[in-house]
Amino acid sequence: MIQQETILNVADNSGARKIMCLRVMRAGNCAYARIGDEIVAVVKEALPNMVVKKSDIVRAVVVRTRYPQKRASGMTIRFDDNAAVIVNTEGNPRGTRVFGPVARELRDKNYTKIVSLAPEVL
Repeated sequence: MIQQETILNVADNSGARKIMCLRVMRAGNCAYARIGDEIVAVVKEALPNMVVKKSDIVRAVVVRTRYPQKRASGMTIRFDDNAAVIVNTEGNPRGTRVFGPVARELRDKNYTKIVSLAPEVL
């Protein structure tokens, strides 16, 4: 579960390395983001001479969380880190590659471009 001020790793090659969540973009007044939810974040660490700079405000989609997520089949899935992929306003990733595994729930939330770029879908 991702909330305000949570630090996440960036799982793409847009140039950012770590981001901090500012706001969870879900219906209502929801305090937590789960896998597949969109957040507004600020870039805390970035590589030099890349598209995304430090202190930029970006939108991102959560692709991995340490908090276990239960699936309809009864199975739970949990990852080793909290990670997100930076996206534009249409929901397409700003980077051209996605690193590490992503959850299958992204396909249900119409982030098929992120799923197709990922090396492994769990």
